[in-house]
Amino acid sequence: MRKTLLRMTLRQLQVFRAVCSCQSFSRAAEEMALTQSAVSQQIRQLEEQVEQPLFEYVGRKLYLTEAATSLLAASEDIFARLESLDMSLSTLQGSLQGELRLAVVSSIQYLTPHLLAAFRERYPEVSFRLEIATRGQVIQRLRDNLDDVVLMGLVPEDRALEFFPFLNNPIIAVANADHPLARHATPALVELENVTVLQREPGSGTRKASDDFLQERRVHLQRPMQLGSSESLIQGAVAGLGVAMVSAHAASPFLRNGQLVQLGFAELPLYRSWCAVHARGKRLSPVALAFLEFLRSERAQIRQLAERFSA
Repeated sequence: MRKTLLRMTLRQLQVFRAVCSCQSFSRAAEEMALTQSAVSQQIRQLEEQVEQPLFEYVGRKLYLTEAATSLLAASEDIFARLESLDMSLSTLQGSLQGELRLAVVSSIQYLTPHLLAAFRERYPEVSFRLEIATRGQVIQRLRDNLDDVVLMGLVPEDRALEFFPFLNNPIIAVANADHPLARHATPALVELENVTVLQREPGSGTRKASDDFLQERRVHLQRPMQLGSSESLIQGAVAGLGVAMVSAHAASPFLRNGQLVQLGFAELPLYRSWCAVHARGKRLSPVALAFLEFLRSERAQIRQLAERFSA
């Protein structure tokens, strides 16, 4: 190990991370409440210690060098360990403190705040950072190690992930109350071939579950319309664009206020599960461990919460 590396300070690493995040010395200075010359001086001192340049300009854009990429990974690990230590010390003092970084697919975004509120009742000093994303974006976030825990439905099988199901995810068909299929108490599933059916993008967990379900029953959609999120599917159904197959949790507020009706297909709901996911071997913070234990041990409470939310 280079002896000079031992002289790095946490402040230098904080400034370095800010420059990496902002991709700009001036914006990093604003974020850190420093002058641009102070930021430049901190980076210059780091470069002297690693004996390599950390940034380079191509045109007017700032890029990380290979040395900076390695240093950034190490600094993220250092600060994660310090954050975990802080949480552990808080736990030893009798109170769990810290931030839970959570990413969820859009179809569970309506239920997630209720889960977090129930968790916070137990640990009132915990804070949250919640990101709503598509399934593809969530998978990328798992790859980039941006979150403590991810909540999603269809878990990719080709990645080293730990996961467990914690809640049923019923998929239902909904439409505007004026839709022709809403006039039938139990429409036949094959009638979907004659109407516009709103679909998520390929790769969505809800889309794959719906496609597999319809294929097994030899229902071939003639008028599909692709929209980009659960929210757009629901709003499309509210607007009268067509029938949407969506998570009951996502549709429940609109069913309650009468903007949507659930179509009475005998074969639905289609049941899948929501899963809590993280990278295999990931060093989990005390807050993340407590949240996972909450999801495992309080499934009855979570189910009641979901039923009350969906009622």
